[in-house]
Amino acid sequence: MKKSFIFTYFLLLLLTVSTALIASSGTISKGFVFLIMGISAIKFLLVAFQFMELKKANSFWKVSLILTLGLLIILIVCLK
Repeated sequence: MKKSFIFTYFLLLLLTVSTALIASSGTISKGFVFLIMGISAIKFLLVAFQFMELKKANSFWKVSLILTLGLLIILIVCLK
């Protein structure tokens, strides 16, 4: 169990650094916004399922969280 926490932590660090590199690359187009939001969604789901132990929750909460996150990302990307 501890190894999975450490692996998740380093994966989150790697995704954060990659997001920072993408954001500092210059002009931000709609594709870059979609990529950054996708990486952010992955990070959010990693934290929710691994550290908040959502993986042990009822299926309703899992599905509602994923659908809400997807709707939020679609709204942000479309409004950019």
